[in-house]
Amino acid sequence: MDLGIAGKWALVCAGSKGLGKGCAQALAAEGVNVVVTARGAEALEATAAELRAAYPAVEVRTAAGDIATPEGRAAALAACPQVDILVNNAGGPPAGDFRDWTRENWIAALDANMLTPIELIKATVDAMAERGFGRVVNITSAAVKMPYEALGLSNGARAGLTGFIGSLARQTRLASRNVTINNMLPGPFETQRLISTMAAGAQRSGQTLDAFLDTRRAVNPTRRFGDPAEFGAMCAFLCSRHAGYITAQNIVLDGGAYPGTL
Repeated sequence: MDLGIAGKWALVCAGSKGLGKGCAQALAAEGVNVVVTARGAEALEATAAELRAAYPAVEVRTAAGDIATPEGRAAALAACPQVDILVNNAGGPPAGDFRDWTRENWIAALDANMLTPIELIKATVDAMAERGFGRVVNITSAAVKMPYEALGLSNGARAGLTGFIGSLARQTRLASRNVTINNMLPGPFETQRLISTMAAGAQRSGQTLDAFLDTRRAVNPTRRFGDPAEFGAMCAFLCSRHAGYITAQNIVLDGGAYPGTL
């Protein structure tokens, strides 16, 4: 299927690894020029080199910096000639007990996982509407629908973003001008972050990492973790010309782990 987005420009946040990288790869494969951001310059440039080698027909630019800061956002936006596609993404805050979290912990979580996406959307969607095309995909978490006990910081910040998007995406001045805004809610995907989180869990439980991973795979209906390439493919479809009637949606990608119907 031709997704109809070749030649567009995408800004992919936290795109040097994991799910963000999967999205950048899928978009570049469709002929989309990409600007990839990340805090780690070395991993960022390595990913950019991979993309350039694999997809020589597209332009790949980088913007090293913390997207949760005004300076990081300004650098990312400056690197992108025009933002036709915005993929919002940032690392989640640490797990823990809410009794131990300070106001500063909460502000940091909100900055990274709620306020930064809103700032980037604010900076781009009106121009998208003027051009008659725009796609915003926010990478949040399956915890939005099924909160995890130890991830209160993430649950709270991402739920706040979800509520905001529910109202914004339905604005006629955006939706009627072919600008869609959707959230992708990943469950367990095989990324470096998942492995590091699982390693900590294995240590607490006294199991080996391999045994702990096998146990976690076994409780998923698919008996496996997701592949970031699968996630990227869904992101690319949501950004395609075929997805203009899909907006304000929360799309769970978790191998069927969420037990609800809605």
